[in-house]
Amino acid sequence: MQTRERHVDIVVGTDHIDGTLVAPGQGIPGVLFVHGWGATQQQYLARARDIAALGCVCLTLDLSGHARTHAKRETVSRERNLRDVLGGYEILAAHPQVDPEAIAVVGSSYGGYLAAVLTEMRNVRWLGLRVPALYRDAGWELPKLQLHREQDLVTYRRGFVPAAENRALRACARFRGDVLVVESERDDIVPPPVIASYRAAFTQAHSLTYRCIKGADHALSSDASQREYTALLVQWFTEMLAAARRDLREPPQTIVAEPQRVLATAEPSRESAERWRESDER
Repeated sequence: MQTRERHVDIVVGTDHIDGTLVAPGQGIPGVLFVHGWGATQQQYLARARDIAALGCVCLTLDLSGHARTHAKRETVSRERNLRDVLGGYEILAAHPQVDPEAIAVVGSSYGGYLAAVLTEMRNVRWLGLRVPALYRDAGWELPKLQLHREQDLVTYRRGFVPAAENRALRACARFRGDVLVVESERDDIVPPPVIASYRAAFTQAHSLTYRCIKGADHALSSDASQREYTALLVQWFTEMLAAARRDLREPPQTIVAEPQRVLATAEPSRESAERWRESDER
């Protein structure tokens, strides 16, 4: 396993002593879950607990225009919701236990679309998309609900969309991590051409896993389809984490960082972890 060493100058009163701080080179994976339009973080909360049990730090969130901020539903735009997702990513990446090089994003429908766009803006290692939606690039800052009235999304989603013609798909075409795409067999919101467009876009992905839940609708209305999706997600994460851990089983390598001065009498720094204090103390 890699280790990271940092020389520290420990100040004790008027004296200085040397120390070497040795820590694992890698933290643990972080997973961000993004729900679909009209849902809430409850869509992924139980699944987040299952994934956390595999050894991950998980974060769910409520997009603007949902749950407590439902009053904004008529005016919230894709731009605002993407900022929500970016904010969640930054909180997760700042967690003291999370390896910023090992972050996964999982999204459903509209949340899958936002997750795909996020990959062009932040470092994402694993991307899970369940019935990811597709929208025209125009009107990015318009209210999201207005798009359905003005962009004829039903027609747009009935045809194959080349990656070069859509922002989310262009991001997918540049993505080099591992991907899971889950389709619902009886989906009347995200039809097969949309799923085909996403699958075709991942030309540079390290791996692409595709699954179709038989008999399932867009919202996974039946308990059976809910259970099947959870099982697919947990299995995929189990495989991805096992592969990542195998990659770490290599000859020890030491990364030497710049010296850092540490005051023995000072309180530990909590800059990156401050937002997690409340949850950590529970």
